[in-house]
Amino acid sequence: MRTNKHLLSITIIVIFSTIFLFAFTSIHGSSRTYDVKPQINIPEYNSDSSRVIDAYERLMERYMDLVEESISDINKDYENTNNKLDSIDEKLTSLSSRMQRIENALGIEQPIRPSVNKQKISNNQNLK
Repeated sequence: MRTNKHLLSITIIVIFSTIFLFAFTSIHGSSRTYDVKPQINIPEYNSDSSRVIDAYERLMERYMDLVEESISDINKDYENTNNKLDSIDEKLTSLSSRMQRIENALGIEQPIRPSVNKQKISNNQNLK
């Protein structure tokens, strides 16, 4: 039984050593040539005038963004004001119709107002 164990251990050692040798012999294969193209970027030279122009462009972009935001805010304010005016107009229309019904119920007649054109003509004649 001891001989079988020795034989088995020797066989295992031989098998691992051959695998080990074959593994390292495959590393020493043929040499390969790689084509390497390095990309080296050299920053461009900026003169003082080009730096000033770049700074001015950045400043103008920030200014345009600020103006755009301001116009957007003005547009929102305009829409809010327009909605409020529409609401007031609806309430005045309702009030006018209500007043008309009250006047009709009480028998009150509307006073005759001169037209706008006649007022302008009379004002122009007074100025001469």
